[in-house]
Amino acid sequence: MTVVEQGVATITLNRPDAMNAFSGDMRERLLDGLRGVAARDDVGCVVITGAGKAFCAGGDVGSMVALQDENDDTVIGDRVAVSGEILQQLRDIQPPVVAAVNGPAAGAGINLALACDIRLASSAAIFAESFIKIGLVPDWGGFQSLSRLVGTAKAMELMMTGDRIDAAEAFRLGLVNKVFPAQEFSAEVEKFTTRLAAGPRAALAAIKKGVYLGATGSAADVQSFEFETQVELFLSDDAREGMRAFVEKRSPKFGKS
Repeated sequence: MTVVEQGVATITLNRPDAMNAFSGDMRERLLDGLRGVAARDDVGCVVITGAGKAFCAGGDVGSMVALQDENDDTVIGDRVAVSGEILQQLRDIQPPVVAAVNGPAAGAGINLALACDIRLASSAAIFAESFIKIGLVPDWGGFQSLSRLVGTAKAMELMMTGDRIDAAEAFRLGLVNKVFPAQEFSAEVEKFTTRLAAGPRAALAAIKKGVYLGATGSAADVQSFEFETQVELFLSDDAREGMRAFVEKRSPKFGKS
């Protein structure tokens, strides 16, 4: 389910009776939602959140048991493949993608959140790499994203034990950017994301690309990117507006460039 307001596209995982655990075609619908948002020119920020009291409890274990009873592993392969497409779309989409973790995020849920550009957590959020508890390994890119955020030793611990951590501990470890009180969460997410949506979109898209390049590329790659991008943006409408607003001591009003 996707709603666009004030330049913010909110994609909601909508299976609250099952803590938004992935089942059926939910993965495909999430992918379609991201592709649809990417094609719009009125979106400056994307939010992924969950309906009800949870963000996402991971995969539907009941459906996995049914597949095991049929000795069928082909569906699992298909699901992991779609998850990979979602991860790539999250990286390729130009607007910043914010995970609004409103409650428990376990298994695929935590790794979906980690694949987003920024993570905001409610004080009611709980995080768990719970795959080990059903005899599986993390997917949705978790091996890479978690290890980069917390280091290999802590990633090993969280993945090998499946222990839950609360929002405060997730913030301490660097898994989330900000934690807000549960009763204020929706308002704070709206404030943060509308601020991003009002920013200079080309510069935001370039920052997103540059940060990921900086995490994996060489110094030469980064310097080349900085040179080319700064020259490209310098004469843009948003750069002109930003600099004039600075000189005139007023707030800038950026367009879509």
